[in-house]
Amino acid sequence: MCGLLTIIGDRFADSFDSALDSLTTRGPDERGEWHEDDIHLGHRRLSIIDLHAGQQPMLSADGRYALAYNGEIYNFPDIRNELASLGQTMRTHCDTEVLLEGYARWGRNILDRLDGMFAFVIWDRHEKTLFAARDRFGIKPLYYSVAGGFAAASTMQPFFKLQGFPRRLDYHALREYLAVQSIPSPMTMLRDVRSLPPASWLTWNPSTSQLDTARYWNIPHATSSPMPFDDLVDATDAALATSVKRQLVSDVPLGAFLSGGIDSSLMVHYMAAASSKPVKTFTVRFDSKNGYDESQYARIVAERYGCEHHELNAHQITGDILAESLSDLDQPLADPAYLPLRELCELTRQHVTVAITGDGGDELFGGYPRFLQGESSYTGSPPFNLLHRLGLLPPALRRRALRGTDGLLWDRVKFGPFPGTRKDMPALLTHDAAHACAIDQTMQHWLRLAKQFGSPIETDQLMRADLWTYLSENCLVKSDRASMAHSLEARVPMLGNPVVDLVLPQPASVKMQHGLKSPLVELSKRHLTPDVWDRPKHGFSVPLDTYFTGSWRDRCDDWVARCEELAPFLNAKSISTRWSSCLNGRGDKRGMYTLIALLGWLDTHHIEA
Repeated sequence: MCGLLTIIGDRFADSFDSALDSLTTRGPDERGEWHEDDIHLGHRRLSIIDLHAGQQPMLSADGRYALAYNGEIYNFPDIRNELASLGQTMRTHCDTEVLLEGYARWGRNILDRLDGMFAFVIWDRHEKTLFAARDRFGIKPLYYSVAGGFAAASTMQPFFKLQGFPRRLDYHALREYLAVQSIPSPMTMLRDVRSLPPASWLTWNPSTSQLDTARYWNIPHATSSPMPFDDLVDATDAALATSVKRQLVSDVPLGAFLSGGIDSSLMVHYMAAASSKPVKTFTVRFDSKNGYDESQYARIVAERYGCEHHELNAHQITGDILAESLSDLDQPLADPAYLPLRELCELTRQHVTVAITGDGGDELFGGYPRFLQGESSYTGSPPFNLLHRLGLLPPALRRRALRGTDGLLWDRVKFGPFPGTRKDMPALLTHDAAHACAIDQTMQHWLRLAKQFGSPIETDQLMRADLWTYLSENCLVKSDRASMAHSLEARVPMLGNPVVDLVLPQPASVKMQHGLKSPLVELSKRHLTPDVWDRPKHGFSVPLDTYFTGSWRDRCDDWVARCEELAPFLNAKSISTRWSSCLNGRGDKRGMYTLIALLGWLDTHHIEA
């Protein structure tokens, strides 16, 4: 796993080195650069496969193409064999060369052959054009800008290091952050930087300043001819085994996050079946003050499979750790689970370089109760509907009259276009900022995506819309940033092609035939003990009330007091009032964390409002 930086043009060339060094934790093992005329490719490497070769940027055998790449191609041995059968002489045993020579032979059609997580750029020295692409679900990030030439990087951090690069706030991105605690592609917090969406490619022609982007893969609609449930369970069993086995290829120590829940426990099951050595597993143990503790269930799974199990004691997340964690983020992310996950990654990295995760199971198989609440679920209460039509319903009660799409939005946003309620976004903003945010457009990208799969928006549409929103922009961002902050590679077998190509076309009626994510529950009954599958679902939890009034108090007090300085687009008085309510035990803790995470991030990343 690595970090890349590309600059075309001379405007920011003088700060190329410092910008590249901002990616050091993503690639601490090697630093590489390639320059030609005003083309600058940089790479930071975390060595995983073929440790003594595969240095980047890499030139193709014929010298035409230069590649900088971040990711892992799990089926690269098959593609390598195909290239060899076509007469291509391979110089290394790494996936980097396979990707490069595959592109040299097939062009962007190579994307259809890849099973992996990746973001890469390729410079064509003959045509003088750049090509870039990102994996299906955006497991690996890629940001770009055409302000003053062209620049692309693995994270937003290099853009903050480029001397003279504009730092203008994107108010639409701010709106989406306040609504859903993350920022959807292609938006970023900087108006002049875009995020390449998942499953997309781009081309850039410096001579004409022509930028083109397109999807190379789309989320499929639900098939009208689903598999019988029992057949789907058997096929999922085989697909998960294949995907996990592919992702165990590594020349460095490898382990697994093990929470004791269904998804991570199944990953350990398939890892144990594919490995001749005990699987290294890692669990964070919390005390009652720091979060819900599942370590006892993880221990049961580890003992079942003879794992080399590590229980890592969660330390108190101090105000300094909070500040450091938020400043590490290249964009604001208001998921508190990022904090304990980051600690797990830090401690895991002391033992291994690669960790298998169970991410994607809930989104792919239907693990969230919210998927059951479609447009038809929101009919509004008749008395409230009548009062609303007559204009007599107080704002604080309007949510009880919400129907259809409005009801969906209310349940999915932390703040939105709901004046007079606890989700009133305009109350958080100055008058000018509220206008610039175009609040009436909140989550319209999500609605367009959901409606792409049919109308009305029900379970199948909800599940598919979450894949390129909540999964890509929250869960996978959280995992990538927490792991790469400590030079740990996180792999996601649930999102491998063998699993996705089988499961994604199946309708919710099959995947949730016997309840939430039925196929995985059935497999857990087949392979695991009732301790895993016969109990309520839990994730990382952070007791915000305890931290707000305890170890975070001084830091948060300071950020709230400096709200007008850090975020002049926010209504400082409203933020202070909300903070006081939280300290008194009455406020919305998650909503307040959304604001705290933003202020903490802005304390490091200064933006022009």
